[in-house]
Amino acid sequence: MLNLIRKDMILQKKTLPFMLLFLFVYLFVNVSTSWVAIVFCIVIIMNAFQTDETSSANLLLNSLPYTRKEIVSSKYIGALIFIFLTLLTIFIGNWMIHREIMQWEILLFITSIVMGLTSFAFPFSYLFNSKYLLIGFGGVFVVYMVTLSFIPNLNDRVRELVQTVLSLDNSLFYLGIILSVGLLYVLSWILSIRIYSRKVF
Repeated sequence: MLNLIRKDMILQKKTLPFMLLFLFVYLFVNVSTSWVAIVFCIVIIMNAFQTDETSSANLLLNSLPYTRKEIVSSKYIGALIFIFLTLLTIFIGNWMIHREIMQWEILLFITSIVMGLTSFAFPFSYLFNSKYLLIGFGGVFVVYMVTLSFIPNLNDRVRELVQTVLSLDNSLFYLGIILSVGLLYVLSWILSIRIYSRKVF
């Protein structure tokens, strides 16, 4: 399975450094680091997923001495590695540029959102196709833009809500988030294995 994870890293060797460099540049401009990190994580993770999505790639993977459980598991472990690399880039970049150490609450927030989105994206993509997921995200974006026309200060409300959550000083609350997201990720992992095990190529 380590070879499968390494394969994803090798396939991303051109894209990943460019994306991380682009992310580093974003730290110079006045853009929300959290949202940029979330978008970058999702793009990198789903880009790695799409490389194995063609029928020929799946046939090749299934002809190799790997179980379907290992193939799926490599994607979930790889996603965690991509999240770590993105957060490490942000952490180092933020320290070098702004001389600030990012709060662990923000890192936890980014990780939780990305793991949560991935928990829904992977089973959906295994069941259908990631291109439909892109269409779905496009639809959500259109709905969000239409909603902005009715609620102009929606972005400010979302930002205030996030700041309120991040300002909570409750260890049990954060522990609950970690356990909930971790459980969701594991359940998604199991579901994806079952879906992929039943697919016919």
